[in-house]
Amino acid sequence: MTDTRTPPMNQGGSADAEPKIVILGAGPTGLGAGYRLKQLGYKNFKLIDRHDYVGGLAHSFTDDKGFTWDIGGHVMFSHYKYYDDCFDALMGDEYTLNDRESWVRMFDRWVPYPFQNNIRYLPREAAYDCLSGLIKAQTGQGKIKSHKDAENFGEFIDAVFGEGIAKHFMRPYNFKVWAHPPEMMNKQWIGERVAVLDIDRALKNVILEQDDFGWGPNNQFKFPLKGGTGEFYKRFGDVLREHLMLGAEVQSIDVDAKAITMTDGRTESYDILISAMPLDVLCKDMLTGEVPEDVRTTAAGLKHSSGHMVGVGIKRPCPSTKSWMYFPEENCPFYRVTYLSNYSPNMTPDKDAYYSLLCETSSSDHKPVDPGKIVEKTIEGLENSGLLEPGERDDIVSIWHHEVDYSYPTPSVERDGILAQVIPWLEQRDVYSRGRFGMWKYEVSNTDHTLMQGVELVNRLLLDEPETTIGLIYETTDDGREAAKHERSKNAGSGEKKLVGAGTKASG
Repeated sequence: MTDTRTPPMNQGGSADAEPKIVILGAGPTGLGAGYRLKQLGYKNFKLIDRHDYVGGLAHSFTDDKGFTWDIGGHVMFSHYKYYDDCFDALMGDEYTLNDRESWVRMFDRWVPYPFQNNIRYLPREAAYDCLSGLIKAQTGQGKIKSHKDAENFGEFIDAVFGEGIAKHFMRPYNFKVWAHPPEMMNKQWIGERVAVLDIDRALKNVILEQDDFGWGPNNQFKFPLKGGTGEFYKRFGDVLREHLMLGAEVQSIDVDAKAITMTDGRTESYDILISAMPLDVLCKDMLTGEVPEDVRTTAAGLKHSSGHMVGVGIKRPCPSTKSWMYFPEENCPFYRVTYLSNYSPNMTPDKDAYYSLLCETSSSDHKPVDPGKIVEKTIEGLENSGLLEPGERDDIVSIWHHEVDYSYPTPSVERDGILAQVIPWLEQRDVYSRGRFGMWKYEVSNTDHTLMQGVELVNRLLLDEPETTIGLIYETTDDGREAAKHERSKNAGSGEKKLVGAGTKASG
C-alpha cells in the first residue's frame, strides 16, 4: 500500500513528542486500535464513545430477570492469530467451547445448513425445482449464463444457484437479512472465488439420501463463560481505562482546525483522527471546515439496514441443542434466531430451568417494521415456526427489545465507487475511517475483522506496515492525489469452513 505520509515514529517516548491520536468509537475497531497503541508503548491517545460502556454493537446487556443478551448472534470465529492471542490474553480459560449446529426452517421442517447441500429434506416438488434450476444454471441455460455476467447480487444468485434455490431460499432469505432488494446490491462482496454446489454432488445427496453439512455442526466456536460476547470487549476497556472518555457525544469535527466539539461543549484536539462512526454520518453531519459538497453528497449515498433484537427468556429447560437457525419464509419477521442459552450456562438465571432465544429482524425504507409491534410479531413468529410450543407463551418470563439504527452496511452497487472517492479524501486530512460502518464493507465486518482494522491501521501509522483486511489499495495519480482501488481481502468471509464444492453462504 502506498502512503505519502510519514508515520509517527515516537512511540514509547514522551507523550508530548507524540502526535495526538483520537479514536471515535469504543467498539471492536476502536478498542483494537487503542490496545495496539498501548501495546506499542504509545501514550498520547484518547478513545471517545457516546455510550457509558465499551463494545459498541458487540456489547452485552443483562436484564433485571438475570438473562444476558447480545446485540445479534455473535460467535468467536477468527481469521487472525493476533485476535486469537488477544482472546487468550484477556479471557484465559474463561470460555465455553461449543459445537456449532445450524439449521434452516422452511416447509414446516428443519433442513440442515447449508440449505443448498441438503435439498433432499424438502418436499419433492420443491426439491425438483431446486435441482432443475441448478442444472440449468450450471449448464448455461439459466436466465444469467454465468456469475461473471451477473451485474448485481440478484443476478449472481440466479446464475450460481438457479431459479429454484433462488425462489425458495436465497432471494427471500437475503431480503429478510439485508432489507434491500438483491438487485440493489453488488456481487463483489461475495468474491470472485465462487464455491458452487456441483450438479453431481446435488444429485448424489438427493438420490442416495445422504446428509451434506459442509462445514457442518461439528465445527466448534468459543464464547465467554460469563457476560456474553461483551465480556471480551469489556476487558479491552479495562486495559485502556486511562485513555477512555465515555458518555461523550460528538457534535462536530473541524477538519481544518483538527478539533472535535462535544454536545456538552467540551472540545478535543487531534493530530490524527481514527473514526468508527458511520461514514455517511461522519461526512454529511459531523465534518465542518473546507469540505467539498460532493464528498458529503457522495457519502450520503451509502445504504444500510436497521435491526430489532428481541430476546425471549422462557422458564423451561432448553428443548434443543441447536446453535442458530435461518428463516426465509414470511410466517415470521426474523431472519435468524439463536439459542443464546446454549452458548454458556450463565446466560440465564439457571441453566437447568430456563432457556433464551435471540431473534433478529432487519428493517429499512424497503422493508419497514413497526417498533411497537415487533415483540408480538416475534412471539407469533416463534409459534408459527415451531420454536414455541402450544402454551409455552405462558412460560415467557423475560422480554428484551433493542433497536439498532445501523445494523448491516449494505454492499450496494455504488458502494465501492463511494469508498474509492471518500476514503482517500479523508485520509489526506488525517482522518481514518475504519470499522463495520467506518469502512462499510460487510465482507470484513465480523468482530475479528473490525478489531483487526483498528490494529492494522495503527501498524500502518506507526510501523509503516500495509493494511490487509480493508481490501483497499492506494495509488498516487498523475495529479498527485491518492486514489483507491478495491481488491478482495484474503481475510474476507464469515469464518465458516467450506468444503470444496460446498455452497456459498450468501449472508448472515
